[in-house]
Amino acid sequence: MNIIENKTFDMERALYESREIIVKNCAFDGPADGESALKESCDIQISECFFNLRYPFWHNNRLKIADSEMTELCRAALWYSFDIEIRNTKLYGIKALRECSRIKMNGCDVISPEFGWSVQEIEMKECKVESEYFMMRSNHLDFYNVYLKGKYSFQYIEDSVFENCVFDTKDAFWHAKNVIVRNCTVKGEYLAWYCENVTFENCKIIGTQPLCYCKNLKLVNCEMIDTDLCFEKSEVEAEIVNPVISIKNPLSGHIYVPCVEEIIRDDKNSCGEIIII
Repeated sequence: MNIIENKTFDMERALYESREIIVKNCAFDGPADGESALKESCDIQISECFFNLRYPFWHNNRLKIADSEMTELCRAALWYSFDIEIRNTKLYGIKALRECSRIKMNGCDVISPEFGWSVQEIEMKECKVESEYFMMRSNHLDFYNVYLKGKYSFQYIEDSVFENCVFDTKDAFWHAKNVIVRNCTVKGEYLAWYCENVTFENCKIIGTQPLCYCKNLKLVNCEMIDTDLCFEKSEVEAEIVNPVISIKNPLSGHIYVPCVEEIIRDDKNSCGEIIII
């Protein structure tokens, strides 16, 4: 592979349609303010590079990025690309990943509103994220040991697994389908409304009005802290290991709980059983 090293690029489409190149210790920055540096490229390896210009990786195939930085000005960095590996990299521009597939991320620091929309098959490990509307309408997410702080995360996602993660995010998992959340802490208001076929296993759930209007919802050995008005109009099978503030009008199923301060039944269609153990 050709090696490009210790250079600065600021022109429009500076490395457009590149093939089989290694780009090392380069900067994409400068007065020409050019966009789309590596658009329509394939078999690209990026190492120790600095990106301060817009849209560098659109329509890329077989892309590896390591030990690099994309600043706030590096907007919409990766779109319409597939077979991507990103390691130990900072992604700080808005909308950093869109319409991409087959992605692996490890050890990355992400500060990017609207990150990860309409993504397919993403594996994320040992990452830290700040984002709003994170991963919306994406599917086949596989997350391990990810820390997330934000709002409106994982809306409309499908067919995904999350393990050993910490999510501090309100309105998470709305309309999610076919999802497993295992050994995680999930903190935030209005968790997972309108979700379907979602299971929480050995999780700590924190915040008001979680898990309402759900279908085929399951909780296995979960702790619920500061949770009130839980399970309204939900189809639920739940095993809760600690006292709950209040449960309101579960539609169907069984909720096993050691103690509940208040049970609200003001809906004639509420048939879910609450079993004090």
